[in-house]
Amino acid sequence: MIKFTQRLDKAIRISAWAHEQAHEHRKGGDIPYIIHPFGVMLIASSITENEDTLIACLLHDVLEDVSSKIYSEDQMNEDFGNEVLSIVKDVTKNRDIDNWYEVSKAYLHHLEFEASDEAVIVSASDKIHNLKSTLFDYQDLGDKLWDIFTTKNSSDQIWWYSSVLEVLKKRNCPIELIDIFSEEISNLKKIVKTI
Repeated sequence: MIKFTQRLDKAIRISAWAHEQAHEHRKGGDIPYIIHPFGVMLIASSITENEDTLIACLLHDVLEDVSSKIYSEDQMNEDFGNEVLSIVKDVTKNRDIDNWYEVSKAYLHHLEFEASDEAVIVSASDKIHNLKSTLFDYQDLGDKLWDIFTTKNSSDQIWWYSSVLEVLKKRNCPIELIDIFSEEISNLKKIVKTI
């Protein structure tokens, strides 16, 4: 069970505010972005009660998607400490690389060889929530769904999620998350076969 603390509440508020200031919404709609980090935190809370990990779930996309003029690494460190900042940095993609495939490979390498165990939980929970959202959105949008992604095709999504799963297995991610993620990848592959 999640222990709702003042720090957790502050992380929810900052995440919601920062993503709103950046005019971010979930892909393909006007759903407030906070639904994603909150969903990631809920998934992670099924296997950990570690407050820093749950806070990192809430903030996991802030450094990647929000301008440092809105909310910076220094502010995150001041508000939540170095452990949270470190976890968030471990799951932040390198935006200095322009090519989606190269960005993805760099993320996978870092996750496999450098990221903390807590970051592995955040990453797994993030990918599970993204994939579940994709599958839900597919029910509404059909094949038009792939147009909202950078790569514009389903095979890249299968490669991405399957590659993350392999790294998570190598990192001994909790089996509960591995099982859920594997099942959702199978569901994605079923959809792609029908296209």
